Amino acid sequence: MAAPEPEAPTTAPSRAKDHSPWNWLLFIPIVVPLIPVFFNGDSPRVFGFPRFYWLQLAYILLGVTTTTLVYQMTKKRGGR
Repeated sequence: MAAPEPEAPTTAPSRAKDHSPWNWLLFIPIVVPLIPVFFNGDSPRVFGFPRFYWLQLAYILLGVTTTTLVYQMTKKRGGR
């Protein structure tokens, strides 16, 4: 009785192949908070909060807005 032939190894599914230029916008909310000149100061104050604190909230809004924009512009329309 012959031994069964081994099965060919299955390859793992590859990552998404979406190479849309819109994806480059996702670097904005990563890079902008790393620039110290933006938050290295006390003024202007917004509702009494120093610049550092309200900029943290602005960075969150920047990230959410950018991610939403990229998602809307790159999602697949119609059937798969």
